[in-house]
Amino acid sequence: MSIKPWREIAVPHEDVLKGTFQQAEFAADLTLVHDGKATAEYQNPVLFFERTYITEGMRLLLDSVIRRLSSKGGDPVIQLKTSFGGGKTHTLLAVYHLASAKTAPSRLAGISAIMDTAKITELPKARIVVLDGIKQSPSQPVKHGKIAIHTLWGDLAWQLGKEEGYERVKDSDLKGTQPGKTVLMELLAAYAPCVILMDELVAYIRQFEEGKSYTGGTFESNLSFIQSITEAVKGVPNAILLASLPDSHQAGGPRGVLALNALEDYFKRLQAIWKPVGTEEAFSIVRRRLFETIKDTVAVDSACQSFADFYNTVKNELPSEAQETRYFNRMKDAYPIHPEVFDRLYEDWSTLENFQRTRGVLKMMAKVIHRLWVDNNRDAFIMPGSIPLYDGEVRNETIQYLPQGWDPVVERDIDGDRSEAAAIDNGDTRFGVIQAARRVSRSIFMGSAPTTSNQVARGVDMNHVLLGCVQPGQSVALYKDAIRRLTERLHFLNSGNDRFWFDTKANLRREMEERKRRFSEEEEVRPNIRTTLLVLFAGNHVFAGSHMFTVLSDVPDDNGLRLYVLPPDVAYARTGRSTAVERAAEVLKVRGEQPRQRQNRLVFLAADFDSVGRLKDQVRSMLAWKSIVDDNNEGKLNLDTFQAKQARKSQADAEEGVKHMVREAYKWVLVPCQEAKQGKVSDMEWQAFAVSSSAPNIAVEIERVLKDSEALILEWAPVHLKNILKEWFWKDGVSEVSALDVYQKFSNYLYFPRLKDESVFRAALSAGAASTDFFGFAYGKTNGKYEGFSFGKATSPVLDGALLLIEPSAAAAYAETIKAPDVVPGKPDDVSSPVQPPAGGAPKGGQTPVSPPAGGQKKKRFYGTIALDPAKAKMQFANIADEVVQHFNMRPDAEVTISIEIRAETRSGFDEGIQRTVRENCKELKFGNAEFEG
Repeated sequence: MSIKPWREIAVPHEDVLKGTFQQAEFAADLTLVHDGKATAEYQNPVLFFERTYITEGMRLLLDSVIRRLSSKGGDPVIQLKTSFGGGKTHTLLAVYHLASAKTAPSRLAGISAIMDTAKITELPKARIVVLDGIKQSPSQPVKHGKIAIHTLWGDLAWQLGKEEGYERVKDSDLKGTQPGKTVLMELLAAYAPCVILMDELVAYIRQFEEGKSYTGGTFESNLSFIQSITEAVKGVPNAILLASLPDSHQAGGPRGVLALNALEDYFKRLQAIWKPVGTEEAFSIVRRRLFETIKDTVAVDSACQSFADFYNTVKNELPSEAQETRYFNRMKDAYPIHPEVFDRLYEDWSTLENFQRTRGVLKMMAKVIHRLWVDNNRDAFIMPGSIPLYDGEVRNETIQYLPQGWDPVVERDIDGDRSEAAAIDNGDTRFGVIQAARRVSRSIFMGSAPTTSNQVARGVDMNHVLLGCVQPGQSVALYKDAIRRLTERLHFLNSGNDRFWFDTKANLRREMEERKRRFSEEEEVRPNIRTTLLVLFAGNHVFAGSHMFTVLSDVPDDNGLRLYVLPPDVAYARTGRSTAVERAAEVLKVRGEQPRQRQNRLVFLAADFDSVGRLKDQVRSMLAWKSIVDDNNEGKLNLDTFQAKQARKSQADAEEGVKHMVREAYKWVLVPCQEAKQGKVSDMEWQAFAVSSSAPNIAVEIERVLKDSEALILEWAPVHLKNILKEWFWKDGVSEVSALDVYQKFSNYLYFPRLKDESVFRAALSAGAASTDFFGFAYGKTNGKYEGFSFGKATSPVLDGALLLIEPSAAAAYAETIKAPDVVPGKPDDVSSPVQPPAGGAPKGGQTPVSPPAGGQKKKRFYGTIALDPAKAKMQFANIADEVVQHFNMRPDAEVTISIEIRAETRSGFDEGIQRTVRENCKELKFGNAEFEG
């Protein structure tokens, strides 16, 4: 079942809907209401209570006021103390409208239930005194006609009884001395029932300097007045005093803290406990103020249930509380604003010095809702990821509470058409369709902007980021992918310990991005790719050699199967011109100035054209991170502990990213081939096979792809060899052919099968030896007679220049001619036997090898030394391996040992860069000993 958008269920109040509200309307002002000058929502008692959610604390307070004014109990003195914007003034206004009795209590929403609980049917009209510390001035009297009021007690008496009331305290007002408890009690009793509302009291008293006298009295006289009035109210059963005091951090400097501490000492003797607005209650306060009454409660329940069900399906990705029944109830209470919005505002933003818990939330959310309504937002809930920071008014309302420097952070990274988050969404349709990057960046901003660097756990964790973004039917994995993309590209986004935060200080990514441009492609990027490939190809594989970006003349032209890895700039493209194929054709054609003979022994690995750019960029990122770490270690950069740790982690991640990108880029195996039919050979063609980047070993994966495509033969049946011999070699009267010549031609010509190595060819020979269907063997032919002839007998022939492969019918005919005559009984067997098999003993499996003609005495050891030209060492060593070493390796019982000794000297000394490079390469190549000496 689809979820209705919030806008189809909850309709904002007209002023929010049209954007005609004024910021001042959210600031409840007790004096303006008392003077009859406030806006309708605060001045009109009916409208005020319609838009006021009566919290538990307010309900208890109003109950006490009703009882007190009716002389049926209640607390005489109530102190309202909570953080800035915690609802103190709004609570005082509720008391004001209730006690003034300008409107019948039955018309005030929520009041009848409170009166019923107190068992009071009629509330007497009370006189109301408003003492506003912001309005009062210690040095400036307030005139009422001909009477000038100087002090708080003078103002109190005037508001209670006008001229008559003032006369009771006139002398004390003129002298600036407080009138005392008895006078004040008589004053209150004369005009009771009465309510005294003191707001911003600390702001007034902190203006008095100790030891100085003002027209409004002294610091001590004002504190004495507070002591006296609290005691006096206690003695009048239908009088009540309510005073609001701020938290210490809002008291206003040392003088304010001094005044606050003194006032608290007097109030705490008689004060009742007032419960401030809770976060859960704030849900209803904000909803009632910003939205009309929601009538379609079924749709609300359906939306909340859909979210609850979805949260259970992805419970491992979200905070544990999101699966609790309590969270479902919180969603219903807060709808259409998601509880995560309130949690971030009341837990994080309310810690900011100037952010007001209720008023600040109302002002911010009014602008948010208006912008979303105008933009036809279709979200199911208003979530942290929905906050339209692209809107100037919303952005300004938000960042005004933050330190300087946040505007460019929001504009460049987080939201707006020119932001990096928008660019990510626009560049990937997976993200763009749900604005994944922007929703994630907004969610991180709302959860991290108020945090500071000295916090133990800075920022917002991954689970809460997702809770602020994802909606039912959307992929959590997609949002996590967007988070990874953002951490790679954003300049002001930081991350650590699975937490994310924005900061006005650019992260190290900007430094890294600037450094990326320093690195030369020829001198640093390509060599690094080559080194990574060398590491990836380390270990055993089918190739006799892997040649990374090697110059053409250094690629041996021998029978070994070789993989030539093309440089990244020479990439393969499926469509259009492919420079990889062109370069591979050059390598296949010549070796230096000589034509290449063994063309069928080369295959090529090429980078994907579309991936090369990302590969180079990743390498540059890795080199940049490495340079940052190195500079910090050498004292050239001054990174803090977190940044240093982040740089090291980023370097490690970038190095892993290079390995991954090399695997992803180098995905095309290019194989040259020709077709031959009826003796006609086609032009050379190129086959391209894709290898998987997720395979554990790239060399093994290439081997698998070549084998599966039959571009490389690892096992070969003798019947295939026979068919090729018949088609290409046993014809035009030729019945025998050199086995070594056949194998050499297999290495040379692309229309022949590409065997892994000589062992595959020899295995096919051995497999066909015992049968008369495939071929016969001999080790030479003299005067029409085959030497070492064998046909239809199991054997392991030695592949050398003497070995002949004989056509089966010719071999059978020859076998008949040398067939031994019957032995006459009683006579010794003096008929000569065929030539014996070669020396060296029978091979495994009990087979009898065919031997070439007997030679001289056998030698058991070989030892040789050679000095190599350093400029041609690679080519020379390859020739030694092919022309000497491989002959020993063909003997299963031969033990071959090769050691290399390298000595290099220079008068000027090797610089640090060469030393570091050589040491790292020797380490990768597993040198036993590699040291530089002085």
